[in-house]
Amino acid sequence: QVQLVESGGGLVQAGGSLRLSCAASGRTFSTYAMGWFRQAPGKVRESIAVISWNGVSTYYADSVKGRFTISRDNAKNTVYLQMNSLKPEDSAVYYCARARVSYVPRAEREYDYWGQGTQVTVSS
Repeated sequence: QVQLVESGGGLVQAGGSLRLSCAASGRTFSTYAMGWFRQAPGKVRESIAVISWNGVSTYYADSVKGRFTISRDNAKNTVYLQMNSLKPEDSAVYYCARARVSYVPRAEREYDYWGQGTQVTVSS
């Protein structure tokens, strides 16, 4: 069984930064891609950043490209999301998830383990 625990969310002013972390249990972390998703109230959950098993390939949604950076440390079983230049529309619950594959899928059906989510609120 794999457990994912997110941390680092909180309240920040527009233009500020936050760094989310997602710690994973289990020995197979380095084999799979990892993704960050977010869900704002009344909206569907969306994929915003994905990183391949070795960190070489990444994907970013247009809404966060150039502001967010996904990275991973396989030695620490942790994936990160550095969020800069935050906007009020970035406010959401952020989830990390482990993919079933090693490359960079975007569809939720490609992910089999999910964290509990961490709230990010950006004030204007």
